[in-house]
Amino acid sequence: MRLRHIKGAEEEIAESPYVVQDPQSLKGRWHEFFGNDNPIRIEVGMGKGKFIMELAQMNPDINYVGIERYSSVLLRGLQKRAELEISNIYFMRIDALELAEVFAENEVERIYLTFSDPWPKARHAKRRLTSTEFLARYEKVLVESGRVEFKTDNTELFNFSLEQVKEAGWT
Repeated sequence: MRLRHIKGAEEEIAESPYVVQDPQSLKGRWHEFFGNDNPIRIEVGMGKGKFIMELAQMNPDINYVGIERYSSVLLRGLQKRAELEISNIYFMRIDALELAEVFAENEVERIYLTFSDPWPKARHAKRRLTSTEFLARYEKVLVESGRVEFKTDNTELFNFSLEQVKEAGWT
């Protein structure tokens, strides 16, 4: 997907009531933020947010946080979010490398990785959201029985991910 800069995207994101502006301040306090003790699930690389918003609509007893790195993509999700009358979903514009600064140990029940960028060049393997580096980050924030749900239509990324899961000691 080619990203185009959208003029005013950063400003609109900064003013949105659906975007957590200082997520690091909520580390260990996400249940307070949501005002309940419901499980917290996150989608890393949510894109335009269709998947996570549908989950939030179907599961009002679960809290969702959508994470997107790119402003222009997040903006499209925010525009859709504004049409919904739900209170169990918020967004953040951060890099997935920052997860441990935003969520405390045992704070996240599930992490969704849906059709992530495959980063096809070998030199970019460390950027793949299923690399051992990212798996270690997920392990830090997941509850003991937590899990990562991964979906892809890219065979090379799938095979790479299987190797990384094995290397990380996940079964």
